[in-house]
Amino acid sequence: MSAEYQVNGSVAVITLANPPVNGLGLATRSAAVEGIQKALADAAVKAIVITGAGKAFSGGADIKEFNSPKALAEPTLHTLIRVVEESSKPVVAAIHSVCMGGGLELALGCNYRVASPGAQMALPEVKLGLLPGAGGTQRLPRVLGLEMALNMIVSGTPVASEKLAQTALFDEVTAPGADLMAAALAFAEKIADVRPLPKVRDRKVDYPNHEAFLQFSRNTVKAMSGPFPAPLQCVETVAASVTMKFEDGLKFERERFMQLIQSSESKALRHAFFAERIAGKVPDVPADTPTRGIALAAVIGAGTMGGGIAMNFVNAGIPVILLESKQEALDKGLATIRQNYENTLKKGKLTQEKFEQRMALISGTLSYEAIGQADIVVEAVFEDMGVKESVFKKLDEVMKPGAILASNTSTLDLDKIAAFTKRPQDVIGTHFFSPANVMKLLEIVRGAATGKDVLATTLALSKKMKKTGVVSGVCDGFIGNRMIEQYSRQAGFLLEEGCLPEQVDKAAEKFGFAMGPFRMGDLAGNDIGWYIRKRRYVEAPQISYSKTADLLCELGRFGQKTGAGWYDYQAGDRKAYPSAVVNEMIVRHSADIGVERRKIGEQEIVERLVYALVNEAARILEEGIALRASDIDMVYLTGYGFPLYRGGPMFYADTVGLPNVLSAMEKYAKGRHGDDWTPAPLLLKLAAEGKTFNG
Repeated sequence: MSAEYQVNGSVAVITLANPPVNGLGLATRSAAVEGIQKALADAAVKAIVITGAGKAFSGGADIKEFNSPKALAEPTLHTLIRVVEESSKPVVAAIHSVCMGGGLELALGCNYRVASPGAQMALPEVKLGLLPGAGGTQRLPRVLGLEMALNMIVSGTPVASEKLAQTALFDEVTAPGADLMAAALAFAEKIADVRPLPKVRDRKVDYPNHEAFLQFSRNTVKAMSGPFPAPLQCVETVAASVTMKFEDGLKFERERFMQLIQSSESKALRHAFFAERIAGKVPDVPADTPTRGIALAAVIGAGTMGGGIAMNFVNAGIPVILLESKQEALDKGLATIRQNYENTLKKGKLTQEKFEQRMALISGTLSYEAIGQADIVVEAVFEDMGVKESVFKKLDEVMKPGAILASNTSTLDLDKIAAFTKRPQDVIGTHFFSPANVMKLLEIVRGAATGKDVLATTLALSKKMKKTGVVSGVCDGFIGNRMIEQYSRQAGFLLEEGCLPEQVDKAAEKFGFAMGPFRMGDLAGNDIGWYIRKRRYVEAPQISYSKTADLLCELGRFGQKTGAGWYDYQAGDRKAYPSAVVNEMIVRHSADIGVERRKIGEQEIVERLVYALVNEAARILEEGIALRASDIDMVYLTGYGFPLYRGGPMFYADTVGLPNVLSAMEKYAKGRHGDDWTPAPLLLKLAAEGKTFNG
């Protein structure tokens, strides 16, 4: 049953019942229309109440029907709202908990609205690159006024019902703890005979000098929305609520909605929306897999990464013990955490009470024995197998049975790490991204022996920490760093062939990356990459690298932390200034290796960087290291600054067309390091079959 119908005295109650948030799918829309028709045909019914079962009035469109013909099948949401609006008997929306998107548009089609306090009201379509497409841009300004409605629609941010209590959106907001249905039924009986029936569409939007306000809004939104077209289109459609008749405004809204739904930006945002929801699903680890309780955590290493990881536990309300080998390092780590929270407190994003609560959850120790009772321990020590070995052998000795032993390794073989213990089933990789208390991605590395309950627990923990957990198999670099190595190698070769760091970074950032490869290297620390390359020179001598990065590190230019990297930095200033020393070094190196420098355009720079990612990702997918192409996209959207409006490397390749990606790769295969452009078999197969990665 997707909508329930019952009669209470002279009032028919239609309850939307499509868990978890009563999405307005085809079955729900059909049942709601049937319910209204049934109520209209019953002479004993004087009024109708529409509400939602469980924990929502309605969250809007049913995401399971997104991008499917069902979304446009009759009765559409437009049809349902029209049936409600044209009802000859008054219709009251009884709103609670969640009323968003199409759910709010449905409520606006009702004659009256009664709400409980705390109900989250929103039109969040802009977050999917869309605008409200079922009258929201025309009706909301008629009840909230132009300015408040525009702010809600352009931001997509939820507003609590009690904050809107004095507006025409609600006819009544109940007292805290009051019975909403009792209030709605009493209200329905009270207005049952009132005629004419009030309709939101009949109201006027009255805003003096609206032209000046709308122009100001256009200018502001344009400056803030960057490459996304939807926010500005929201302004234009809301403007129509003032400048057009209702039906014309509705038509205008629909036209703009249909344009946006076909835009690459909206397709990318919708892809990311679904990719995030599916990322935590592992085929052989069902949703009801038992999880282990996490009441106490420990983190080994109080450096930048360890401190950030500890903050994640604390933010999730989990006490954490920070372990260091020296008191000085421990004191410094705890002081940095305190400073981070104090900065948040000063910005008003944390209350004094919360600040004290969080600091009370952190303690420090120099003794392994002190962490023995922790339910999970995350090692965040130096990225060296010898160091990891000593840590995990010690953990195997001191940790209680059933404790999860997690490694924050970014590249090393997790199965080898697990083999240092007598409990490989308890070992898992939790690769946090720096700064760990800010970055959304958590790459969860599943070893050959990792227990299903350990994986399920870690996935649940990532949600509790408000992270996007993506599962990876074991290989050198896992998903993200294995791919970024190919990207970085191409960046290095571009330097040898004719580019300078600022040219490469400018092209990458114009494409939409948060940072180009060289600014990113300076931020992360060029010595980290140097250390990994030295290991690779021994373990994989067949892989070629540009020596420019090694030459840079030999000069001690490790990045922002040393005040000099690919760029020069000034004290107290994170701005990257082109370095004459580095640029001369690059040009000299090209001459030393006998490469004649040439002019390289932006298109070649971007294609070589991005298609290197795509080709390696195709191998990762084929090997089963990643479960699905969309998981790879999530890794890059949430961990590596890939532009959201391009949907991730795999989605971007699908958008460009895989045959076009292959064509570009064939061209680059004729240049230096042509072997790098050997297409992954999966890429060749999908292109030949006319398929996509995310098909």
